Amino acid sequence: MGGLREVVESFVASGPAGVAVRTRLKRLTPDDEKVLRLVGAHLGSLASKDLRARCADALDHSADTWAVRKRELTAVSSSRWAGSITKATHDQWALARRCQFAHIQSLEAGIGTIAHRLSLPVGEKGSKKAPGGYRSRQEWHAKARRLHVLEGRLTAVRADRDAGIVHVVRGGKRLARTRHHLDTAQLTEAEWRSRWEAERWFLAADGESGKRYGNETIRVTPDGEVSIKLPAPLADLANAKHGRYVLAALVSFPHRGPEWADRVEANRAVAYRIHYDVTRSRWYLTASWQYQPTRTIPLQAALAEGVIGVDANADHLAAWRLDTHGNPIGSPRRFFYDLSGTAQHRDAQARHALTRLLNWAKTCGVKAIAVEDLDFGAEKTREKHGRKKRFRRLISGMPTGQLRARLTSMADHRGIAIIAVDPAYTSRWGSQHWQKPLTGKNRNTTRHDAAAVAIGRRAQGHPIRRRTAPPPAHRSDEQGHRTVQARPEVLRREGTRPRIPGPRTRSVRAGCGANAGNQNAQHRSGRSAERGFWQQDSLPLSLQERSDEV
Repeated sequence: MGGLREVVESFVASGPAGVAVRTRLKRLTPDDEKVLRLVGAHLGSLASKDLRARCADALDHSADTWAVRKRELTAVSSSRWAGSITKATHDQWALARRCQFAHIQSLEAGIGTIAHRLSLPVGEKGSKKAPGGYRSRQEWHAKARRLHVLEGRLTAVRADRDAGIVHVVRGGKRLARTRHHLDTAQLTEAEWRSRWEAERWFLAADGESGKRYGNETIRVTPDGEVSIKLPAPLADLANAKHGRYVLAALVSFPHRGPEWADRVEANRAVAYRIHYDVTRSRWYLTASWQYQPTRTIPLQAALAEGVIGVDANADHLAAWRLDTHGNPIGSPRRFFYDLSGTAQHRDAQARHALTRLLNWAKTCGVKAIAVEDLDFGAEKTREKHGRKKRFRRLISGMPTGQLRARLTSMADHRGIAIIAVDPAYTSRWGSQHWQKPLTGKNRNTTRHDAAAVAIGRRAQGHPIRRRTAPPPAHRSDEQGHRTVQARPEVLRREGTRPRIPGPRTRSVRAGCGANAGNQNAQHRSGRSAERGFWQQDSLPLSLQERSDEV
């Protein structure tokens, strides 16, 4: 066990700090759509210019340069629109910097792996801890060339990081590259252009507590009326007072509608974003707000009613319920999902699987779900697993971040705690110690089901290894059975089970019969049970005397 890494203790994951709900803008008039397109295009152009200015400032950015940019935007829009645009710019620049650091770490990991394998002789086998040499001279030569390519990329990215240069594309890099592959994407130039323009529009406004209905720029009343504060160049399109345009659509939020209504009526901050889906030709309104995260409960309190261990896989969630002693209860459950297709389809599949999981947990009365604290950021590189393209594709398709964020948010809303456990060796040890014992004639336990048991036991603080029985000669004659599960602090947990007297039949369990513990009621030698009425009594004394005389 000396080569195994130390396992990190489990912890209760903190709840979400915000929420976002979306609804559709129905029954919009042609004038409404025209105004939304004009406002989105105008503010989108301002957002592009502001992002370019922020990228040009690089590491020289300060409060003074931010104030200058905001004053320039205020003159062609409004102060609140300018604040929303500059905040979105800062968030996008910060996200690009985090992605830049992650890219550097990925390049460094790939370079280290290639350099190590190149230093080994060709054909040398590797071990569990480190890979071996490359299989042939041809592969060695190809990887040597790739090493120089990665080193060049790393040098360029490090130079950009030191200079504060980031590469950002408003509208998305993927969509920008699709312009050169329209045939592959099965799009015409007009269809691509409409998508590109819609993605570059800007129709988002941050909320402000104390203002009317929590937002002065995009305002939604409790009755569902939506109005927009028009920028200064488009003020002549207003159909209401104070340069506002009221849409004909009335909105409602089916999900968390009462919570949203309470915030709006109390004039608390609510941020809104209007988005146009080109493929469906539909307009959507997204409302979001922040709140204090739910206070996490102690780990022991969350595990008071047992736990459900969940093993996340590429196409399903394997779950198994465990009692407070770490013993599996019932049969495993599997919640399947399909992560192919569009992003909306994948998101719906994940939400549907998590909903079924939480409903089952609610039915069982369990207050905690244990999941692995997975992060495949360093495991997806092509240098990590070499020729194992199928395995790389498998782990790349696992939506670990999406499932974790979704599960934490949905479980917090239902009052279920999420326990994050260290993923080290859960699949290997679960299969080794639990797959075969849990497999029977009517149940085929998979490796993922056994991993779910291992995850649940680790969350409870139990070792994953099962407590094996003693040798056959000592199971009942001397020490007795020792496979009972108990916590380490329980006294005499290594002792034998108490002997319960009584018959051991199918009809009457041991210690449960009417004569349990009464040895005279048992048919044993020397007991009064042998003196029953069906046996012949001894002769009377007078008859015994006569027989003696004869």
